[in-house]
Amino acid sequence: MSMKPIKLLISAALTLGLVAGAQAAPKPQDPINLDQLLEQLQQGKYAQSEENKARLERFRQQEQEQKQMLRDAIAQRQALEQQASDLETRFESNETKLGNLQDTLTQSMGSLKELFGVLQQVTNDAAGSFQNSVISAQYPGRSDELKQLSEQISNSSKLASIEDIEKVWLALQKEMTESGKIAEFSAPVTEADGEKDVEDVLRVGAFNLVSDGAYLEYNATTGNIAELVRQPAGRFTESADELQDASNGVVAFGLDPTGGSILGLLVQAPSLKERVDQGGTVGYIILGLGLIGLLIALERFVSLMLIGNKVKRQLKAPQPKEDNPLGRVMLIKDKFPDADTETLELKLSEGILREVPKITRNLTFIKIISVVAPLMGLLGTVTGMINTFQAITLFGTGDPKMMAGGISQALVTTVLGLVVAIPMTLLFAMLHTRSKNMIHILQEQASGIIAERSERGE
Repeated sequence: MSMKPIKLLISAALTLGLVAGAQAAPKPQDPINLDQLLEQLQQGKYAQSEENKARLERFRQQEQEQKQMLRDAIAQRQALEQQASDLETRFESNETKLGNLQDTLTQSMGSLKELFGVLQQVTNDAAGSFQNSVISAQYPGRSDELKQLSEQISNSSKLASIEDIEKVWLALQKEMTESGKIAEFSAPVTEADGEKDVEDVLRVGAFNLVSDGAYLEYNATTGNIAELVRQPAGRFTESADELQDASNGVVAFGLDPTGGSILGLLVQAPSLKERVDQGGTVGYIILGLGLIGLLIALERFVSLMLIGNKVKRQLKAPQPKEDNPLGRVMLIKDKFPDADTETLELKLSEGILREVPKITRNLTFIKIISVVAPLMGLLGTVTGMINTFQAITLFGTGDPKMMAGGISQALVTTVLGLVVAIPMTLLFAMLHTRSKNMIHILQEQASGIIAERSERGE
């Protein structure tokens, strides 16, 4: 036997020995000769075969367990599917029974079903009305019980009990009773300046709240009582003050039956000063002219009244006096006793013409103001419309507030012009008539003097 095959055999044996040594538990001893090496190789191959058999056996056992688990899962699925089918059939049967029972219940309830719906609607409406009512300012939390009852009725399939119906009826009856009362109670009130203080509040039915001559508003969301930042006209606040101070009797009061809508409109209505301010510069000029005209008219009225009284006394006096126009005209005849009729007539006419400017003084200014005032109003109208058109050009017509200023000026100045012109026209007519009557008396007396001189043939 050659050495080369022996070396190959030894290498193969060593390789197999290493592989077998990795799988076998004990590590064999080093072979002494070839027979031991062959024996070790045979033992390693046998051990490996036994181990593979054991592993195969374990795999087969696990395979059987997995198959059993699969069979159990399939059986369980089939049982659940059968159970689901049974439940679905039962559900359909229950649905049919429930529908039949519902129909039977509806037929049995009859008209009570309508009562159920009406009660729920009335409860909801009453809860909303009570929450926004000013009576809740005195009795807070009235609507909470009705809201709970409404939710209970809506979430329940049963009819409301007699007790629930009585609760709603008693709540409505109390609302009606309190609506006809004027009650006073103490409550925290937020004033116009932001300060909060406890005040005596007077409740007028379910309509208004007043305190210290001022109208109040009730916020249903927060439950707060606040003084209106802007109050209505003075006659309304005065009536509120009188009502709060009165202990009995009848007092006129500005009542708002709309729950604040009319009061809101009255509050937004501009005052007289605000309307005048809307007229701008032109409006103030018109008012200034009116004031000047009024002062002139007042001075003329007093002056003509004094002169008229003196003229009346002079008509009754036997001797002429210098303190009145008629006396001064009558004294002319004494100054010219020897004058002929024509000369005396001229002298009397001259005396009358001398007295006319004193009697008709400043009446022309009143007439001018009566004519200029509406023209100034027209000027303000044109100016306001120009401003309005400029606002439309710049901002368009989307926001009416942008045009409100110009329109207000246009309308207010026209009104102011007419307000000044109409009384000025009437005052001028009255003063002109009075002065004309006085001049007529002078002319009449002068004609009488001439007629008397002519009768004497002088």
